[in-house]
Amino acid sequence: MTQTNTFQKPYPAPAALKTPTDLTPDQVSAVVGAVNPLIADAFAVYLKTKNFHWHLSGSHFRDYHLMLDEQADQLLGSTDPLAERVRKLGGTTLRSISHISSLQTVQDNNADFVTPLDMLRELMADNQSIAANMRKAHEVCDDARDYATSSLLEVLIDETERRTWFLFEAAQGGEQTR
Repeated sequence: MTQTNTFQKPYPAPAALKTPTDLTPDQVSAVVGAVNPLIADAFAVYLKTKNFHWHLSGSHFRDYHLMLDEQADQLLGSTDPLAERVRKLGGTTLRSISHISSLQTVQDNNADFVTPLDMLRELMADNQSIAANMRKAHEVCDDARDYATSSLLEVLIDETERRTWFLFEAAQGGEQTR
């Protein structure tokens, strides 16, 4: 089995994977190009959220631990519907961790220790970035007449804004606690 770190273009897909659609090739290419980085960011922030979930410490451990676990599950849960939209349009999607790394726009955090307040703030910023990128992708989908992906993104934007809200509220007054 040969492995490679180069990625084929996500559209057009190989003939065996090219699901028929009434959208034009340019429309499909635009949507696939907008959605695949969203999937990469969801995986990247999922892993960062789990990292912080696993490495929390401090007086708010239980509350933050549970909140981050819930948020990680939600992030992971967003990946399959997005990837299936790409496939329904006749595109291809992510194949590996290195593929995720090549498309993600959020930064990883490999620090040995991050304070709980810094964790919350970093994840809040990441979720804000994801929401902004989802809005841009929504415009691409609307322009391409891909209303199903637009509709999915509307739900995911709402979920992302909810995560941002919870992280913001949890971080309020965090300077007084450790």
